[in-house]
Amino acid sequence: MITRAGYRRLAVRLIYLAVICYLLFTYCFLITQCHGQDMFPAMKDGDLCVVYRVQTQRLFGEKIVADDIIAYKTDGKRAFGRVVAVAGDVVMLSDSGSLMVNGLTEGGNILFPTYALGELEYPYRVPEGCVFVLGDYRVNTKDSRILGPIPLESVEGKLITILRRREL
Repeated sequence: MITRAGYRRLAVRLIYLAVICYLLFTYCFLITQCHGQDMFPAMKDGDLCVVYRVQTQRLFGEKIVADDIIAYKTDGKRAFGRVVAVAGDVVMLSDSGSLMVNGLTEGGNILFPTYALGELEYPYRVPEGCVFVLGDYRVNTKDSRILGPIPLESVEGKLITILRRREL
């Protein structure tokens, strides 16, 4: 038989659980939805994304490195992009659509060519406190080629996982 004391203990445990979940998803993780096709095919419009917040990364001494997918704020909106270069790296975009970072050709699994857009002049050295971000769907994305380098203060965190909308 359940007593009032049992109900109180259950209520206290539920309150503790709610507080822990609130703290985790306020300060450690961010759950958000991807909008647009900037990161296609890696991320699709409507995918649910779990992001490891920058403040938590700094607490454990982690850094943002090349090939991380990050969430960042630009013009008051959240965007996602792949870090191709960090502070001090030299980015070169050729007329043939190839990307070179520090003299090495990049691209990996990217299916689309990378042409220079905007007003940046190449070769371009990424300034301190910034990252150079490109979308995977490079022929139709707004990224560092147009926005310029992304300040680390604008970075919200690093992508951990993607929950496809068709799997929900």
